[in-house]
Amino acid sequence: MLHKTRGIVFKVTDYGESSVIVQIFTEKFGLQSYIINGVKKPKAKIGRNMLQPLHLLDLVVYHKNTGNVQRIAELKNSPVLQTIPYNVIKSSIAIFLNEVLYKAVRQQSADENLFGFIFNAIEWMDHQTTGLANFHLLFLVRLTRYLGFYPDSYLMAEADYFDMKNGIFSRYKPENALYLSPPHTQNFKDLLNCTFDNLALIKFSNEERRYLLTKLLEYYALHIDGFGHIHSHEILEEVLS
Repeated sequence: MLHKTRGIVFKVTDYGESSVIVQIFTEKFGLQSYIINGVKKPKAKIGRNMLQPLHLLDLVVYHKNTGNVQRIAELKNSPVLQTIPYNVIKSSIAIFLNEVLYKAVRQQSADENLFGFIFNAIEWMDHQTTGLANFHLLFLVRLTRYLGFYPDSYLMAEADYFDMKNGIFSRYKPENALYLSPPHTQNFKDLLNCTFDNLALIKFSNEERRYLLTKLLEYYALHIDGFGHIHSHEILEEVLS
């Protein structure tokens, strides 16, 4: 049976001489793998350039509830990204977020709220001309809400520490070694209180941005089994410095 759904490209793997298997996070079916034949041919209906990291898609797909590789009847980029593929800062952010999402989002069932957040955030970044230096930090913080480990803000206003292991703010230094302390706690609070629309108001130094990113990735690794090590953040840090 044919189904229409939106999608977000996560990963493309070569398969044979001219085919690929692409993992797409879909609005209707969650994360799915699709085989696409002939993408490397000169006159391919679906070209490799349409399947870049975090490209946004409109799809018509065949779907079977078997968990196997599915097939695509129609695919188009919608909306077509206007700046992310051509702007070195935005493309570096996209590559980094793509690596995080591939490790963090694994559900093979629909999660429309999670899908909507990712889709809208990518589209927002594509249209922005300023305030991008901390976009990836806010994205990571907001994403935790949909992954189930958003920080508990109960004591945030009066806390000096953030306990990463337990995901809570505390007035006192946690007994474990996995925490944020002043002044980093306040910077983390600023992120939690921020929206994409006022993101340009946050001013972090390169050093603080690197520190928060390192801690956020540690936070993810604590709460997602098998999350492992992210490699692309090193390139991103060079681009943003």
